[in-house]
Amino acid sequence: MADTPIRVATFWTQANALLRKNLTYQKRNLRTNIRLISFPFILCLLLVLLQKIVNDELDKPKNKCGCACVDTNGDGKCEKVCGLEYSTLIQAASCPIPSPPKWPPILQMPAPDFRAVRTDFFPHKDLPNESCRESMSCPVTMLLTGNNRSFGNILAGSMVPSSLTWNSSDVLYGASLNVLGSESRPTTNNFLDPAFISNLPLYYMQRQCAAGSTLLIPVSIFSLSKTQDITCVQGLPLWRNSSSEVNDEIYKGYQNGNSEGKINEILSGFDFLNSDGNNFNVTIWYNSSYKSDIGRSSNVLLRVPRLVNLVSNGYLKFLFGAGTEMPFEFVKEMPKPATKIKLDFSSLLGALFFTWVILQLFPVILTSLVYEKQQKLRIMMKMHGLGDGPYWMISYAYFLTVSAVYMFCFVMFGSVIGLKFFTMNDYSIQFVFYLLFINLQVSLAFLVAAMFSTVKTAEVSTYICVFGTGLLGGFLFQFFVEDPSFPRGWIIVMELYPGFLLYRGLYEFAFYSFTGNLMGTYGMRWKDLTDSINGMREVLIIMLVEWIVVLLVAFWIDRGLSSGSWKHPLFFLQRRDKKAPSQNPGLERQGSEVLVQIDQPDVKEERDKVEKLLKEGDPSHVIICDHLKKVYRGKDGNPEKFAVRGLSLALLRGECFGMLGPNGAGKTSFISMMIGLIKPTAGTAFVEGLDIRTEMDGIYASMGVCPQHDLLWETLTGREHLLFYGRLKNLKDSALIQAVEESLKGVNLFHGGVADKQAGEYSGGPFYI
Repeated sequence: MADTPIRVATFWTQANALLRKNLTYQKRNLRTNIRLISFPFILCLLLVLLQKIVNDELDKPKNKCGCACVDTNGDGKCEKVCGLEYSTLIQAASCPIPSPPKWPPILQMPAPDFRAVRTDFFPHKDLPNESCRESMSCPVTMLLTGNNRSFGNILAGSMVPSSLTWNSSDVLYGASLNVLGSESRPTTNNFLDPAFISNLPLYYMQRQCAAGSTLLIPVSIFSLSKTQDITCVQGLPLWRNSSSEVNDEIYKGYQNGNSEGKINEILSGFDFLNSDGNNFNVTIWYNSSYKSDIGRSSNVLLRVPRLVNLVSNGYLKFLFGAGTEMPFEFVKEMPKPATKIKLDFSSLLGALFFTWVILQLFPVILTSLVYEKQQKLRIMMKMHGLGDGPYWMISYAYFLTVSAVYMFCFVMFGSVIGLKFFTMNDYSIQFVFYLLFINLQVSLAFLVAAMFSTVKTAEVSTYICVFGTGLLGGFLFQFFVEDPSFPRGWIIVMELYPGFLLYRGLYEFAFYSFTGNLMGTYGMRWKDLTDSINGMREVLIIMLVEWIVVLLVAFWIDRGLSSGSWKHPLFFLQRRDKKAPSQNPGLERQGSEVLVQIDQPDVKEERDKVEKLLKEGDPSHVIICDHLKKVYRGKDGNPEKFAVRGLSLALLRGECFGMLGPNGAGKTSFISMMIGLIKPTAGTAFVEGLDIRTEMDGIYASMGVCPQHDLLWETLTGREHLLFYGRLKNLKDSALIQAVEESLKGVNLFHGGVADKQAGEYSGGPFYI
């Protein structure tokens, strides 16, 4: 194209050229795009298939309210009747319960082998010896403190019964008059108290237990009847001097509260504070380790009411005598309608799987950017006049559009096939969330691209990062999010990592859709962002701020590195006007650490000439190299390789200069430094008065290069390459077509359809442009 008049292309002409090239490249990679989009589609189908299998299993009679054929009218004809009385314990969960059963209130008892005993970290002498654990006879300990010890001991004596009062004709009332307890784990409701359906014994607390003090009581559970063992356990109230001692002792009984990792559990603690005959004020400690509030799961019903009743009865007996009693007859659940067992897999697994789906775009974008860097295509485009502005605008818009189409297909697939993760949450919130993240992801790809020099390294590293992020999010980060004791500030710090930021947002969508589906309501709405447990608002804010910051930093780093050498950090404030050497105050001899042994007279003569030209600023010499040096670092224990040893050279305007030498002489390294492919180790060179270390953008305006190696997009044809570069040279319409055809004819690529073959199919050798 050398014979065609060339004018500098405008911003929009350059943008149009790059856009056309990208669209052509995208069409040529159609199969890759189909494979990319098919991944979320296949995943969504697998989730639907899994959901169908689960739903079919849950719809079986064994998981639905039990039914029987009953003659309800006495006419000899049976009718299908469903209810608790015809159900197993599993079926009962889905039955309507208009009148829930009554259960006696009980205490959360420590298991016999975990009850508090005297140890190295529990040195109190009033605790029992550890040998009681072998005989399973350890008492349950209650710690007492307050301002008045004698008053506290009186109340403690009234709290623990001295005898068992039992009415076999009214089991429920008999249980309310005694202090019962269980080591079974509590549940989220009181429809079925696990204390009465497990194989574990019940305990009744006494001041002293006689040998063999075990009773059998009948228990009716819906349509089932069983006999329940209740065993005596001694209640041991112990005084401590302050609430801090009680706190310390209770905490040391926790497995993670002592150095030996043992469980030494206290039943409860009572601080009577300033209580007396006219004032009753008490603080109660209870075991909250069964609470199961690690996560957004429903909290269990802790067995605390009986503790309150216990200390209240003790105070009433102190005021009105031992015969005064305030029975706590029963606890019961609220009525409930018939329900269906549901398990939404898309919401349950969505945060993990969908993190992988969305993050797989990152390696695709990154490798495309690194490919242009590895193949030196970015620098080749700059040499042909493509500015940083058009490159960034079109490349960013191109990757953003690809990401947006991908995310649209992802959400559309999930919605069409009915995944609750998508259909239950407000689509406007999803739109804002996904839009912000894909912008952040594209910006981050531009930033991270500066860290890699080869596509293979970038691809392997980022795919490891993608899958690692999903696993760490699901098995580590989610644990911290769900732990209410974990500081919220540290959660925000962890969310600064974009992968965890994405996981948190998907986790919020999954939680709200799962809960909404379970409760028969709806998923996330904008009003839910004000909820204190909803982290979506902070996620959106961090995404917005991080996107802007990452985009600016990425552009700043790219501007500094895009020409093959690092620019001044404040390059955007530097003057860009081009001046002749005689007028450029910055054209001075650069300091250098290069020490070269000068043996040849012509070498010394050339060096002296360069030094003189640098001082005088003679504009007749278009290229001046001053002590130019390139050293490659040694690898695998090998010494450093000196490719260019302090080259000084001055070339007149219009002069034709040839460089000869054997392999390894440094010819390619010298040319690569001159065109910005690599950075000089020391020294510098000036082209038209512009420094190759910091002003390559200006140098490219007057430079043409025929590289030693092919700098081509392998999937674009020879004609498409020429059309792209021709547009960068401001050629249009018939002038562009003519220039392309002449160039193809000049290198024998015009005939036989060779011009329309992909460049990767051509034989080796340079491709002239």
